[in-house]
Amino acid sequence: MSATSPSSAGGPDAPPLTYDQAGVQYDLIDPLKVAAQRAAAATAVQLQRHGFSEVAASRGESAYVIDVGPFYLASIVECLGSKALVADEMQRLTGRSFYDAIAQDTIAMAVNDLITVGATPLAVQAYWAAGGSDWFSDGQRAQALVQGWQRACEACGVAWGGGETPALAGIVEAGRIDLAASCTGIVSPKQRLSLGDALAAGDAIVLLASSGIHANGLSLARKLVERLPAGYLTPLADGLSYGEGLLAPTLLYSPVTEALAAAGVSVRYSANITGHGWRKLLRHPASFTYRITEVPPVPPVLAFIQQHAGLDDREAYGTLNMGAGFALFVPAAQADQAVQVARAQGVGAWVAGRVEAGDKRLVVEPLGLTFGGEELALR
Repeated sequence: MSATSPSSAGGPDAPPLTYDQAGVQYDLIDPLKVAAQRAAAATAVQLQRHGFSEVAASRGESAYVIDVGPFYLASIVECLGSKALVADEMQRLTGRSFYDAIAQDTIAMAVNDLITVGATPLAVQAYWAAGGSDWFSDGQRAQALVQGWQRACEACGVAWGGGETPALAGIVEAGRIDLAASCTGIVSPKQRLSLGDALAAGDAIVLLASSGIHANGLSLARKLVERLPAGYLTPLADGLSYGEGLLAPTLLYSPVTEALAAAGVSVRYSANITGHGWRKLLRHPASFTYRITEVPPVPPVLAFIQQHAGLDDREAYGTLNMGAGFALFVPAAQADQAVQVARAQGVGAWVAGRVEAGDKRLVVEPLGLTFGGEELALR
C-alpha cells in the first residue's frame, strides 16, 4: 500500500476520525485547567513571606514566573503522554528500542514550554513511573532512556538534577511507564521576559519547523492504526514506516531562543505549538488578529494522518502542529534575522505572517481558515 493511497480500512468513504473520538475532549479538560488556575492564583501571597512576588501575567502562560529581585525564575512540569505506547509497540514489531527518542520528547515537552517566557533552562528533574519493577529489567530499553535523557539535557545546556522512579503497580498498567519532566530556568537580564507586554500590530510571526507529530496528537495517531492493515509498519512517502514517523523525536527549541538572545533579536511573545494545534497562536490574552500568509511544508507523517483519518484542514490545523512546532512574535525589522538565526541552529524557519489590530482571531489565508479567539479557552 502506498503512503498516498487510502487503505481499504481507511479509504475516502471511512468516517473522519477526530480527536474527540480518540478519547481527548478539550471542552471537558480545559474548564478544569481554568478552575485550577483560579485556585492557584490565591496562593501567590505565600511568596511575600520570602520577599518575592509572582509575575501575574505568567498565569495562563506555558511557564510560571517569579520575581526574585535581580532576575526572574521560571518553572514548568510536563508529561510525555501516550507516545511511549507507540515505542512499546514498535519495539515488539522491530526489536528496536526507541526510548532514546522518547527521552528527548519528554525533555522537550518541559523545555519548549519554559522558553516561551524568555527563560534559559537551568535544571531538569525526571519522573519515571513504571507499572512495576519488571519494566527496568529490560536493560537495553532502560539504558536507551538514560542515555537519551542525558543527550537531550546536553543539547539544551541543562543540568539533570535527579528525579523519581516509582514502581506503581495497580496505578500504571503493567509493562508500561509514565514519563514526565520538570524544568527550572532563569530570565536574566530581566528584559528577556517575553509575556507579550510589548506585542503590537505590525509584529512578524516566525514559525519554526517541527520534526513531525512531536508529542501531541498521539491518541488520534494510535487510534488511526486500527484502520491500517499494516498498522505501524505502513510505509510513508519518505520511506519510513508510520511508527518510525511517529517516533521522530520532538525538536528542542532552546538552542534557537538562546541564539536569538545572543544575536539581540527581541522576542516579544512565543507559543509552543502542542495541544490545540495552531490555535495556540491565539494564546496571548489581548485582542489581535494573527494573519498567516505562508504555511510551512507538512511532514509526511502528518500529511498521512490527515488523509487517512479524513481530517479537513480545520480539524488538522486545530489539533496537530502540521509542520510548525513553535511560533515567535518579533519586530518586523528583525524577522529575517530571526529566520537566519534559527536556520543556523539547524531548525527550519519562515516569516509566516503578521500581527494586526482587530478582533482576536487567527486567519490562515492560504488554507481559507479562521479560528476565533473563543476557540482557545486556557484562562
